Amino acid sequence: MKMVPIFRCRNMKEALSFYTGILDFEMNEPGASADDWVVALSNGEASLMLTILEGDQKIGIAANVLVEDIDSLFEKYISRGLDTSGKEGSPVHQGPIDQSWGTREFYVTDADGNTLRFVQLPG
Repeated sequence: MKMVPIFRCRNMKEALSFYTGILDFEMNEPGASADDWVVALSNGEASLMLTILEGDQKIGIAANVLVEDIDSLFEKYISRGLDTSGKEGSPVHQGPIDQSWGTREFYVTDADGNTLRFVQLPG
């Protein structure tokens, strides 16, 4: 079984640029484009769908993404243009932090308020 979150976006072109250009996602379907209403993306085993359809989802969804090397991943995203400004009051958006429950995490929030919570499990 696999779950695929649906993130609603206001501007498909901007959303695709963010998810493919900074976060390494790729479009799943040949011929998919920013003109589509719904686009399926994947990055390794992680999948998500972007939609501009109001009935599909609300703005501001969050999803956890389990990763192995969280510090290197954050540095890669920063080098690709991940902008953490505007989130100075949220330490978990500024870089990986050790949470009191044992995980190491950082969050990435897109222009529409959807958040990917990158999580490295202990061990």
